Amino acid sequence: MPRRNNQRTGRSGRADRPAPTFGNSTARREAGPAFDGDEEYIVRPVPGARATKHYRCPGCDQEIFPGVAHVVVWPSDRIGGADDRRHWHTGCWSGRRTRGLTRRWS
Repeated sequence: MPRRNNQRTGRSGRADRPAPTFGNSTARREAGPAFDGDEEYIVRPVPGARATKHYRCPGCDQEIFPGVAHVVVWPSDRIGGADDRRHWHTGCWSGRRTRGLTRRWS
């Protein structure tokens, strides 16, 4: 039987390449918490497999443990570093318009 010199469709190897972990496609813009007025935030989901540190959620003042899926949020109008990013439980971020901050800074 003769050999085929052309590649078959679907065998380009694209499935072997990993998808970008955090690209612009996963980040979205949303309105901020009720206490923050009309400020717009960039929201990026963090899957549980990528959550490797402890964080404190500003929505409920509870700890976000490693391995727990959550969202990272930062203001869209400011260019800042890690100091501007906040890690929220996904449910706390979803309910941010109905309650204020729970975190108590001292």
